[in-house]
Amino acid sequence: MDELRVDLGERSYPILIGPGLIDEPAHFSGRVPARAAIVTSERIAPLYLARLRSTLARAGSDSIDIVLPDGESAKTWQTLDQVHTALLRARGDRRTTLIALGGGVIGDLTGFAAATYQRGVPFIQVPTTLLAQVDSSVGGKTAINHALGKNMIGAFYQPSLVLADTGTLASLPEREYRSGLAEVIKYGFIRDAGFLDWLEANLDALLRRDPGVLSHAIRRSCEIKAEIVAKDERETGMRAWLNLGHTFGHAIEAGLGYGEWLHGEAVAAGMVLAAELSARLSHLRDADVARVRGLIARAGLPVAPPALGAARYLELMRIDKKAEAGAIRYVLLSRLGEAFVAPVPDRTVTELLQSACAA
Repeated sequence: MDELRVDLGERSYPILIGPGLIDEPAHFSGRVPARAAIVTSERIAPLYLARLRSTLARAGSDSIDIVLPDGESAKTWQTLDQVHTALLRARGDRRTTLIALGGGVIGDLTGFAAATYQRGVPFIQVPTTLLAQVDSSVGGKTAINHALGKNMIGAFYQPSLVLADTGTLASLPEREYRSGLAEVIKYGFIRDAGFLDWLEANLDALLRRDPGVLSHAIRRSCEIKAEIVAKDERETGMRAWLNLGHTFGHAIEAGLGYGEWLHGEAVAAGMVLAAELSARLSHLRDADVARVRGLIARAGLPVAPPALGAARYLELMRIDKKAEAGAIRYVLLSRLGEAFVAPVPDRTVTELLQSACAA
């Protein structure tokens, strides 16, 4: 087992990474002082709910189950209300610990429920997808979607533990696994050129889900995210780098309808657009853009965005958490391994999008 730490003073917490962790009561003992509410999805419940419930019982904790619809389209006020209603009916109090068992949707929604139920109750992340293990479970971003924008309603609310059981990735469908690779690749682009070299050299093994290679990829991704979150918890500076490709990607998800493209697929195409935009602004060379495109294509992810039209993209991207006074701010690359955030003239972005949509 690997153990990392997100250093946030009195709100610091560990990230545990390894196989079989979901079956070990010691990880929950002392962290679930009263009852737990396990929040999961209809797809994940048959796979891991009984195991986690048994582990909690052996740790001395009772639990209730809250099973929600699956997928991005369920990340709504209505589904959040289901969680609150279940907690109220079970007479959950401020010592009730919410446990998010599932992917990024379940983690985001459960975290927001924990932040808002009785003005805040403890919660634990048990991510079961690659994307959630390397990204969304770490850092305390919680949210639900709105028809006009993804993740626009939420709170910064840190978990008390992230328990990434790598054994759960064996049941992950191939498309979702590749979607998670987009977030892994992102870390090389924004923060660690050496990790990018390693990803290029080991991508085939990563696609085969080689245990050693996969463990290293998860650990390094979490190390980078933990470092950035510790320096900028509320995204006033460098934490925005973690959104490389997300401004374009969130527009793709909202424009097509949530769930049509997986989050990692939209981010992958968005990262290619961000690299091409960086090149148009003379920050990257054409060879760098080709390298970005090539690695994403090798991972089996989209390199071209859907043809929503430049005007529609800009309309959707104006509803972005990095926007300031109506101006869209983009995460760009000054070189591979180093990101920054800056506004870009709409005309430049329009020309890029017109070219990409035409292709």
